[in-house]
Amino acid sequence: MINKLVANADIAINDIRDRSTLMLGGFGLCGIPENCITALLKSGVKGLTCISNNAGVDDFGIGLLLQTRQVVKMISSYVGENAEFERQLLSGELEVELLPQGTLAERIRAGGAGIPGFYTPAGVGTEVGAGKEVRNFNGKDYLLESWLRADFSLVKAWKGDTTGNLIYKGTARNFNPMMAAAGKITIAEVEELVPAGSLDPNQVHTPGIYVQRIFQGSNYEKRIEQYTTLD
Repeated sequence: MINKLVANADIAINDIRDRSTLMLGGFGLCGIPENCITALLKSGVKGLTCISNNAGVDDFGIGLLLQTRQVVKMISSYVGENAEFERQLLSGELEVELLPQGTLAERIRAGGAGIPGFYTPAGVGTEVGAGKEVRNFNGKDYLLESWLRADFSLVKAWKGDTTGNLIYKGTARNFNPMMAAAGKITIAEVEELVPAGSLDPNQVHTPGIYVQRIFQGSNYEKRIEQYTTLD
């Protein structure tokens, strides 16, 4: 078994270069690779294309990379919680490809499965379908969508072992397993790192074959994106 353990986030991301394409796991602020994002900030790498369900908030998650102008393109589904994202989009500073959430998920899954294209009804007749091939199946129109793959996938798991097997916790699972399969190099940060052989194989969500580097993270804030209170 290959030991894929690295010491920390700085070492894990040290070969991410300018103009790389990254996938970043998470949904809202749940299950995001906080330590990797902090390391990217420190590295100063720029010109990034980021594939993520959303863009974090102004002062956390991918929003931090937007503040420092390290991101030039976002491929996302929902971006409504980030005022800086909105400002850069409207000013033309940031290229944005917005997708229906199911289409985004399936394009990532297809990338991991080696499927270069698929047809979906989502977006037919809308701006989403502009310039895309349309075919009719059984009397219904479908758009041709292409896979998404990345130079690096940055994912966050609850528990992992030194060979890269990962277990996610609750809804923090979200986009992480699909992204782990769709990156040329997948970097996993975990809250708890255990020796190889410690995990029940039946509980593993992402097999270690998909992961090239793993480290134990620290100082997780686990922020809540929106609070709802009852008086």
